[in-house]
Amino acid sequence: MTRTIIESKSKSAVLGFDEPFCVIGERINPTGRKKLSAELEAGDFSTVENDAIAQVSAGAAVLDINAGAVFESNPNSHETEPELMTSIVKLVQDLVDVPLCIDSSVPAALEAGLEAAQGRPLLNSVTGEEERLERVLPLVKKYNVPVVAISNDDSGISEDPDIRFKVAKKIVERAADYGIPSHDIVVDPLVMPIGAIASAGQQALTLIHRLRSELGVNTTCGASNISFGMPNRHGINNVFLPMAIAAGMTSAIMNPVAPAVTKKKIEVKKSELEAKGVILPEDMDDETIAQLFGLGSTTPRAGSEMEAVRAANLLTNNDPNGGDWINFNKPAKSGEKRDAAGRRRRARASSPGSQ
Repeated sequence: MTRTIIESKSKSAVLGFDEPFCVIGERINPTGRKKLSAELEAGDFSTVENDAIAQVSAGAAVLDINAGAVFESNPNSHETEPELMTSIVKLVQDLVDVPLCIDSSVPAALEAGLEAAQGRPLLNSVTGEEERLERVLPLVKKYNVPVVAISNDDSGISEDPDIRFKVAKKIVERAADYGIPSHDIVVDPLVMPIGAIASAGQQALTLIHRLRSELGVNTTCGASNISFGMPNRHGINNVFLPMAIAAGMTSAIMNPVAPAVTKKKIEVKKSELEAKGVILPEDMDDETIAQLFGLGSTTPRAGSEMEAVRAANLLTNNDPNGGDWINFNKPAKSGEKRDAAGRRRRARASSPGSQ
């Protein structure tokens, strides 16, 4: 069986057809997040810290690190991104012990991340474009790391899944020329939006199955791409993930965290209840209100996509004896709290004099 091993200094994540589905947390990425880009330019890494901890707590086995911030003081990412990548990688691996995925379109930033990372990170990414193959594959060989292979080439992204398969095969073959084994190639088949291409779901499932059966490679994707532009995106994602896992997909770059309920949303709910004559106890805290009325939680927690992944692991016999699923669904006992992934934690008693 194909096994792709990704390592931190102290922990491993294994991608494989007989392994639990690997969730790669996507949140440490300033693309489209102007506030995060501004924070990073100012040297403020607090959001990165929060995102790293929340994603691991919610069940991410690997964290994707993208330093593609656009600085107002210097918009040239080729100059700013390598240094920023180094800083983020060092920060994150001091906070959490999961392996990392070094993600950049700038080759110098990829190498900076590889040099800073402990263990054996996943490199994201190489494409079938000639220039990219010649720049990235030597890095993969030099640092002996696995790499994400994206199924587009110099002609762009094809809507034809057969062409995307040919591009993937080309990358695997070119990697072999460098002495890079196929088990270190994790193919991204490029999942298309169902809102733009009606057959995108069918295409993705067929292509994932071919990549497994014909090339024998592990796969990944941007899981939320399938639902882009559609209403109730979580509903689509929650169905797509188990179907893709059954077809042979072994990992996805995705957001494992459901956002925390805001204070404003809780206050709106209180006002609605009061208008209906419902009087809440004065000592009822915000978390109890959020849970009682189905608002979610006041702290980040595992999102519904993570529940779908756990169910798929159970149904594909990659959750031995159902232990992970059962533990996640056990109600918390008195005096017990759960972390974002649903794991139970006994609340500590306060020491004398503590506040």
